[in-house]
Amino acid sequence: MAFISRARRAFTGPFPPCSYLASIRLSSTLTSPKLFISGLSRETTDEQFQEAFYPFGRIVEAKVVRDRATGRSKGFGFVTYTSIEEAEKAREEMNAKFLHGWVIFVDPAKPREYRPPPHRLESGPSETGFRTNKTVGWCGYNST
Repeated sequence: MAFISRARRAFTGPFPPCSYLASIRLSSTLTSPKLFISGLSRETTDEQFQEAFYPFGRIVEAKVVRDRATGRSKGFGFVTYTSIEEAEKAREEMNAKFLHGWVIFVDPAKPREYRPPPHRLESGPSETGFRTNKTVGWCGYNST
């Protein structure tokens, strides 16, 4: 019985776990008016996204990131406000809230890190005059 009582206190404790985790996420301060929003529904459009964040200030840009090949949402996006104060207000009000049935998280956007271009193998003719095929395995027809 004592074990069950301790287990219940661990989960209900003096603070709900969700609000505690949300407060940890809010502890860092903003240095730019750009926010990173994760946990978006795959059906959220740019217009719906902008509409959800509009009440907190003037938006410079609100964009849901999409897959280049399929055009589907990747489940995250960016919102840029005109000032850091507006961004902070939006972060406080929208973090860990529901948007189109999904819980979203609002964090400061980090600057994009430099990634060197991918290393390309030489695709021109070799010294024998033929191109080399980089395919592993046999894909042809077996006549036996």
